[in-house]
Amino acid sequence: MSEKLRFSVLMFLLFLGALLMVGGGCGSGKDKATGTETKGKIMFGDLGWESALVNNEIARFIIENGYGYETDSMPGETIPLFMGLARGDIDVDMEVWTQNQQEAYDKAVADGDVIDLGTNFNDNFQGMFVPTYVIKGDPERGIEPLAPDLRTIDDLPKYWEIFKDPEDPRKGRFYGGVPGWEADKILTEQFKTYGLDQYYNIFRPGSGTALATSLVGAYEKGKPWFGYYWGPTWIMGKLDLTQIEEPPYNKEAWEKDFGCSFPAVDVNICVNKNLPERAPEVVEFLRKYTTNSALVSEVLAYMQEEDATEKDAALWFLREKQNVWLQWVPDDVAEKVKTKL
Repeated sequence: MSEKLRFSVLMFLLFLGALLMVGGGCGSGKDKATGTETKGKIMFGDLGWESALVNNEIARFIIENGYGYETDSMPGETIPLFMGLARGDIDVDMEVWTQNQQEAYDKAVADGDVIDLGTNFNDNFQGMFVPTYVIKGDPERGIEPLAPDLRTIDDLPKYWEIFKDPEDPRKGRFYGGVPGWEADKILTEQFKTYGLDQYYNIFRPGSGTALATSLVGAYEKGKPWFGYYWGPTWIMGKLDLTQIEEPPYNKEAWEKDFGCSFPAVDVNICVNKNLPERAPEVVEFLRKYTTNSALVSEVLAYMQEEDATEKDAALWFLREKQNVWLQWVPDDVAEKVKTKL
């Protein structure tokens, strides 16, 4: 290697090392413009679904403007992002659906790599629904009740004709999960267990959007609709639906033939083990951060109605729901956030 080439390689390595010292990691450093000490960056896991994205944006706005930290997010799938949380590539995961990733969650918490700060919300739900006007009617829209006694799965056989399948009028139609969804497999087994397969066909939409479209289309026309849905979603924030009652969740029945309600899942906020030392005040804030399905569904409904982004929805929440988030932060932080709003 020539002296000129050796010198060029050496200078490149020195430049690269300096670049890593300035930009690497999430610790504190100096602001180039002012020379003042900065608090460093807090990285969020970007899980990709709407409720998680909105929770991220709410927390990030408060952390940036109330506590003075930079934030960023890293997109990915559920398990890879959780593994990144355990490694320290990510600092915060706002929606850890614990039972959906039980093995990875148990190991990371037991090893001390991840700290569970508590529940964001745990009143999520899924199951079989009809528009409430099917049962109670809607006088303002001139809709008469079609199934006034419909309450439980045992009532469904006598009402199948209300939900008649246009492609097979001998049975009713149930709008099920999308092929490939775990819910589709569970619902198929439930219909056998409950004997509903004798009275209803399961129609499987091609996507979640198609499922929502079928429901909204029927709802706007005041027509009967019977199908699978879940919350929190914008659908639950916008439409008045009634869930058909099933036997309460029972682990033994669930593992045998899914002959009971879907279980609720604990959706918790988790952080990397190093965050309490780096940003103790942020961790304290996240410990107090708590929502519920109705609240999240309301925010998602706003997004749908206004064609808003997750950031827009977060700002709407912070302006309209101050009675909620003011309980999460001390007064001085609250004032900084409100000033920025």
